Amino acid sequence: MDKPGPVQKIVDAVVDAVSEDGHPEVQVPGAPSVGPPSLAEPTEPRAPLAPKPDQRAPAPLSATGRGAGAAGEVRAQSGGFLTTAQGARLPDSDHSLKAGPRGPVLLQDHHLREKITHFDHERIPERVVHARGAAAHGVFQGYGTAAGVTRAAFLAEGVETPVFVRFSTVLGSRGSADTVRDTRGFATKFYTNEGVFDLVGNNIPVFFIQDAIKFPDVIHAGKPHPDREIPQAQSAHDTFWDFVSLHTEATHHTIWNMSDRGIPRSFRMMEGFGIHTFRLVNADGASTLVKFHWKPKAGVHSLVWEEAQLINGMDPDFHRRDLADAIEAGNFPQWELGIQTFPDTPEQTFRGIDLLDPTKIVPEELAPVQPIGLLTLNANPTNYFAETEQVAFHPGHLVPGVDVTDDPLLAGRLFSYLDTQITRLGGPNFAQIPINRTHAPVNDMLRDGFHQDAVHSGVAPYKPNSLDGGCPFFAGAGDHAFIEHPTPVAASAKVREAPASFADHYSQPRLFWLSLTPVEREHVIAAYTFELSKCFEQAIKERTLQVLANIDTYLCAQVAQGLGLPAPQRSEQLADPQPSPALSQLGHTWPTTGRVIGIVADPSSDLDAVRQVRDAARRAGLLPLLIAPTGVPLADDLPVQRTFAATRSVEYDALVIAGPLLPAADEHGARDAKSGVAGPASQVDSRVALLTNEAYRHAKPIAALPGTEAVLTAAGADPAAPGVIAAEDTDAVITELTGLLASHRVWERFPAAVN
Repeated sequence: MDKPGPVQKIVDAVVDAVSEDGHPEVQVPGAPSVGPPSLAEPTEPRAPLAPKPDQRAPAPLSATGRGAGAAGEVRAQSGGFLTTAQGARLPDSDHSLKAGPRGPVLLQDHHLREKITHFDHERIPERVVHARGAAAHGVFQGYGTAAGVTRAAFLAEGVETPVFVRFSTVLGSRGSADTVRDTRGFATKFYTNEGVFDLVGNNIPVFFIQDAIKFPDVIHAGKPHPDREIPQAQSAHDTFWDFVSLHTEATHHTIWNMSDRGIPRSFRMMEGFGIHTFRLVNADGASTLVKFHWKPKAGVHSLVWEEAQLINGMDPDFHRRDLADAIEAGNFPQWELGIQTFPDTPEQTFRGIDLLDPTKIVPEELAPVQPIGLLTLNANPTNYFAETEQVAFHPGHLVPGVDVTDDPLLAGRLFSYLDTQITRLGGPNFAQIPINRTHAPVNDMLRDGFHQDAVHSGVAPYKPNSLDGGCPFFAGAGDHAFIEHPTPVAASAKVREAPASFADHYSQPRLFWLSLTPVEREHVIAAYTFELSKCFEQAIKERTLQVLANIDTYLCAQVAQGLGLPAPQRSEQLADPQPSPALSQLGHTWPTTGRVIGIVADPSSDLDAVRQVRDAARRAGLLPLLIAPTGVPLADDLPVQRTFAATRSVEYDALVIAGPLLPAADEHGARDAKSGVAGPASQVDSRVALLTNEAYRHAKPIAALPGTEAVLTAAGADPAAPGVIAAEDTDAVITELTGLLASHRVWERFPAAVN
């Protein structure tokens, strides 16, 4: 039977209102409620009262005019015809309404006005920080291992919770590049059955400042210079280094940023940290202090600096493309959520480390990270603006069992995030935007405001009330209420001070430096040298060298040498911490599923060998991409994914060279500026030589099939160097490549002067 139309619904409502004798029931107008209120305040919880018989809400349709029962995605646009925003079908959208073909445009053209006006208002303010981001949908599954420390339902064993995760850079605008040296945001929205929980963190476990009142200062210093709006999306300039060299509590975050952590290989290969110490509360009301960690299943890997620079010119969307492509290919990124736990003592310290200081870490050797759940990203957004751009995170979005501490940086974030969403998203109802909507029932008594999508019933959005039957009612602990942990507060005076423990700005940067391998230390030296070389003011360089002298004498001396300046003497005693191997990205092996292999071939290559390598790579869970002179398939079953002219080594984790790869028809400088690297007399396409040379210098595995010796020679690659494979058995080639990729790079190929 067809559903009744709107006219029939009105008729039915009139019939229902008619009494048995055929006359309408007389209602005395003005009654505020469907039933008389009780004399005393109601105490029994019940559902909200229904509307009065004379009231009717708008039809329950989506923003695009579709009913909740419609097939498919109800929020998406539908219908086969172009329409106005009101659903009127349009015969033309190419021409304004004019007085004759050459006449003036008429003011009555309502379609022109609607189309242009909407276009003029399509943009909203971008985020002040974390403006450039990429995101994905997924699912989180609790292990149940956190049951002893928290009653949060989403962490119970086997519970699956939908999530939306946004990765981002901090300093750059929406139009900046992905692979700049910067901190990365790692924000996760859990749509739990107890409400939304937002874990809003970074890929670096510490922050530049200890108190939120300094947040405008550090961001103003890191952003482009206000006079010229340059440099974009980077910290290699005077104002940043002026701030961090004067405000030395930033030293720990800065050295992390100057390490390889500042240029991750992929969002999929990036750790995440909650930064602050949080408080978990279990079913018995006992509390535990914790730090949150995201551990990528693929391991923590980074780019080398030259790769980052190449990518920013070749593919500024490298990280967002990598994330979307991996999900589309079925290589779903995964992270384990883990916690470090600490007793909730009045001092809130652990092994002498102040847990309320966001510039400090607790080494994992002192407090191991305990896995409590698995995050899998398995779907890309449908619409970037509606989801990735409009998603609104807030550290104050908490659920029962998770609470905050007195970290002074966290306290400011609890205010700032909510405040900025109201401006950026046009009002206080941003939680009703589809990507932000909770999956738990909402009865908040919040009313009106810009973009109010809900149609609330009742007349008493206040507490206490009797007109709405007392609704909504307060929940108790047994009703899964969010109840702040009753933490004792010591008697004190109001002061603008910091604890004495916050004054140690150098011991943990030294811990980080001493925990790195020699090749990682070389990268830190190079990063400081490059960044400070971009500074104009000599005093800023000298002041920063003084900071480095208080971290490590050798680090300071090497950076000073690169700047052509004398190395100063330290002004503080060097700390003597125990190195933490967990802080190094090297020394481990990781799964290689989804790693990208470039197979370089041309029509003269052994195509059977190419097929065998490609198929073996697929069986190993790798993603093989065929690189050839043009996009024409090398055979019916050998489609080409990349060409010599349109690729660089940064796209690949390893290369397989198949064939002599003679110069192609377009290999000349006027056509492709990459040409000519191998020299005019070379019998190898110079772009292939450059591709191989870069992969070799960036310590990536290279497999050379028989007959490719000339390519290695043209690329300056030593066939006997570590990670250069020469084998005729294609299965053996992929097996060896996969083994090398488990360590991400062939690190032995990097010479390191640091001892």
